[in-house]
Amino acid sequence: MAEEQTDERVHRVVVNDEQQYSVWPADRPLPLGWYAEGTEGTREACLAHIAEVWTDLRPLSLRRQMEAASS
Repeated sequence: MAEEQTDERVHRVVVNDEQQYSVWPADRPLPLGWYAEGTEGTREACLAHIAEVWTDLRPLSLRRQMEAASS
Protein backbone atom coordinates (compact mmCIF):
# COMPACT_ATOMS: atom_id res chain seq x y z
CA MET A 1 0.00 0.00 0.00
CA ALA A 2 1.40 3.42 -0.98
CA GLU A 3 2.15 5.92 1.75
CA GLU A 4 -0.22 8.86 1.85
CA GLN A 5 1.44 11.99 0.46
CA THR A 6 1.24 15.21 2.41
CA ASP A 7 0.88 18.52 0.63
CA GLU A 8 3.73 20.74 1.84
CA ARG A 9 2.82 23.71 -0.38
CA VAL A 10 1.64 27.00 1.09
CA HIS A 11 -2.04 27.62 0.43
CA ARG A 12 -4.25 30.66 0.83
CA VAL A 13 -7.90 31.13 1.66
CA VAL A 14 -9.81 32.76 -1.17
CA VAL A 15 -13.33 34.16 -1.29
CA ASN A 16 -15.61 35.20 -4.15
CA ASP A 17 -18.31 37.87 -4.49
CA GLU A 18 -20.90 35.40 -3.17
CA GLN A 19 -18.83 35.05 0.04
CA GLN A 20 -18.01 31.43 -0.74
CA TYR A 21 -14.60 30.22 0.46
CA SER A 22 -12.00 27.92 -1.04
CA VAL A 23 -8.33 26.94 -0.69
CA TRP A 24 -5.87 27.81 -3.45
CA PRO A 25 -2.12 27.17 -3.81
CA ALA A 26 -0.31 30.40 -2.89
CA ASP A 27 2.15 30.07 -5.78
CA ARG A 28 -0.59 30.09 -8.43
CA PRO A 29 -2.47 33.11 -9.79
CA LEU A 30 -5.97 33.43 -8.38
CA PRO A 31 -8.82 32.36 -10.63
CA LEU A 32 -11.04 35.14 -11.97
CA GLY A 33 -13.63 36.27 -9.46
CA TRP A 34 -11.70 35.06 -6.40
CA TYR A 35 -9.78 37.23 -3.92
CA ALA A 36 -7.21 36.44 -1.24
CA GLU A 37 -8.90 36.58 2.17
CA GLY A 38 -5.61 37.04 4.03
CA THR A 39 -5.05 33.61 5.57
CA GLU A 40 -2.12 31.49 4.36
CA GLY A 41 -0.57 28.25 5.61
CA THR A 42 -0.91 24.54 5.14
CA ARG A 43 -3.96 23.24 3.33
CA GLU A 44 -5.24 21.78 6.60
CA ALA A 45 -4.79 25.10 8.44
CA CYS A 46 -6.65 26.95 5.66
CA LEU A 47 -9.49 24.42 5.76
CA ALA A 48 -9.70 24.78 9.55
CA HIS A 49 -9.92 28.56 9.18
CA ILE A 50 -12.69 28.22 6.59
CA ALA A 51 -14.63 25.87 8.89
CA GLU A 52 -14.41 28.52 11.61
CA VAL A 53 -15.45 31.58 9.57
CA TRP A 54 -17.80 30.21 6.89
CA THR A 55 -20.77 29.38 9.07
CA ASP A 56 -23.54 30.14 6.56
CA LEU A 57 -22.93 28.21 3.35
CA ARG A 58 -25.68 29.95 1.41
CA PRO A 59 -24.43 32.29 -1.32
CA LEU A 60 -24.69 36.00 -0.47
CA SER A 61 -27.31 36.61 -3.19
CA LEU A 62 -29.56 33.90 -1.73
CA ARG A 63 -29.21 35.29 1.80
CA ARG A 64 -30.15 38.76 0.55
CA GLN A 65 -33.12 37.36 -1.38
CA MET A 66 -34.35 35.46 1.67
CA GLU A 67 -33.95 38.55 3.89
CA ALA A 68 -35.95 40.66 1.41
CA ALA A 69 -38.69 38.03 1.23
CA SER A 70 -39.01 37.93 5.02
CA SER A 71 -39.33 41.73 5.33
